[in-house]
Amino acid sequence: MNKSITQDTQNDNQISKTIRRFFVRFHISSALKSANAYKTKGFSVVEVFQYLFLLVFSNRSMYMNLLTGRNTPAFAKDTVYRFMKMVQINWIRFTTILSGRIIREAIVPLDSEDRANVLIIDDSMFERNRSKKVELLTKVYDHAKHAYKFGFRMLTLGWSDGSTFLPVNSVLLSSENKRNRINEAAAMDKRTVGYKRRQLSMQKGTNVMLELLKYAKSAAIPAKYVLFDSWFSSPSSIHAVKGIGYEVIAMVKKTPKMFFRYNGEDMPLTAICSKNKKRRGRSRYLLSVMVDVVKDGKTIPAKVVYVRNRNKRKEYLCIISTDTGLDENEIIRIYGKRWGIEVFFKVCKSYLHLSKECRAISYDAMTAHTAVVFTRYMMLSLESRESNDERSLGELFLYFSDEMSDITWIQAFQLLLQMFRELLADNLDIADDKIDALVDAFMDAVPALLKSKLQAA
Repeated sequence: MNKSITQDTQNDNQISKTIRRFFVRFHISSALKSANAYKTKGFSVVEVFQYLFLLVFSNRSMYMNLLTGRNTPAFAKDTVYRFMKMVQINWIRFTTILSGRIIREAIVPLDSEDRANVLIIDDSMFERNRSKKVELLTKVYDHAKHAYKFGFRMLTLGWSDGSTFLPVNSVLLSSENKRNRINEAAAMDKRTVGYKRRQLSMQKGTNVMLELLKYAKSAAIPAKYVLFDSWFSSPSSIHAVKGIGYEVIAMVKKTPKMFFRYNGEDMPLTAICSKNKKRRGRSRYLLSVMVDVVKDGKTIPAKVVYVRNRNKRKEYLCIISTDTGLDENEIIRIYGKRWGIEVFFKVCKSYLHLSKECRAISYDAMTAHTAVVFTRYMMLSLESRESNDERSLGELFLYFSDEMSDITWIQAFQLLLQMFRELLADNLDIADDKIDALVDAFMDAVPALLKSKLQAA
């Protein structure tokens, strides 16, 4: 496990230069080792992880690869299954370490010191609608489709500088209510990471959010603000995030049940709005007021900005910031960086086969699959930032898929060429230098584009 990706493994021959450079540059093998992923015997962990990483770019499942004999690894499928179900691997730590390396080594050094880096919390549907035996499966309300589905809430913490979004870590949330869970967790040693992972999945989303933030804080991921929408916003969560060491910029619900202290009186945001005169004209916001966020006798000063709702002109949205020194327009601008996580969810589901590629019923295997998808997105996001063209993440994904197909075809061509050389040597009395001359003449005759790809390979 100490070694980097070797040049003589079968998987390494089927990997593009860009992907290989990503694995070596950010030391995927050492990140896996730090997450307690190591081999007891047989193949190295990084080989198995690399095979899983490449599956999506081959446009085939592992089953179809084995059936057709294309892109087949040197190890058996049971090796892959055992790896994904390893209870000792801390996948939260792995993705946190990897994203931290990318941020510190490739992104932050090129950013301005004045740029506001943020952490973003949000959840999305991880659907397993046709698998009734999945461990910890629960019924979840899908807000996008307005229907209940079987699956999990994938609570995700991401990082953004406004230009590049990187996933940091996540938890597949089941339900804290036992009656809502279709299946219970498998019995295992309470000292293992797998047991703690399952216990975390059965906690409230706001509590899990704090655990993910603590992982990011311990990994020294540079960020000043934490952004989240109204689902996670409450006085208790604002106090908790502030206690970890981050400022909060969040959307707040306009509910009569949530109170903030204004001019010495506790009142909901709607009542505060009615007591103040609104700004006229084309201003981006209607009102800005100072409030106190009170919880258990502790008070945090905050600024609430009432923003015009572009979809419903007669309504408004409320954004709260614990950094009271920020200008109202700056608060709105920073909160706009939260859109990066929505793009992330869309790309993962549309292109990277989130939840579709892994049909395992083990909670550990699903968590491992999520970490693999996060790593794929990290590579695409970094490539999008560092490439000279303006390709979208979807276009980059298709580019890598085409490149992998080219590599497979070139390998087959090289195999045929090698067989032809061996036939000439075995059946005809031709010297090796003559055979080399014939091969060189053949290579000179092929089209220039094909020749360049063959020579590069």
